[in-house]
Amino acid sequence: MNKYEVLYIIQNELSDEQKTALIEKFKSVIETGGGSVESIDKWGAKKYAYPIDFKTEGYYVLMNFTSDPTVPQELERQMLITDGFVRKLVLKK
Repeated sequence: MNKYEVLYIIQNELSDEQKTALIEKFKSVIETGGGSVESIDKWGAKKYAYPIDFKTEGYYVLMNFTSDPTVPQELERQMLITDGFVRKLVLKK
């Protein structure tokens, strides 16, 4: 089991319920793969350094988790096919 950290951005235009649903979806991907989420830190709405898809603001979330090496690949795949998702960065600690 390895420790990972993922920082991802959700579209700020989504409602609070939709943002919470996306966060729970990504959490369940990790738990379904046999991993465990250690912490979820919701940074909230922040300005981008540069416009992304003509938008200047996004909702940032930092998640720390422990899992097998295959889980981050599945998490990245799920993020890329999810509507309302902007960017991600997965790091092995």
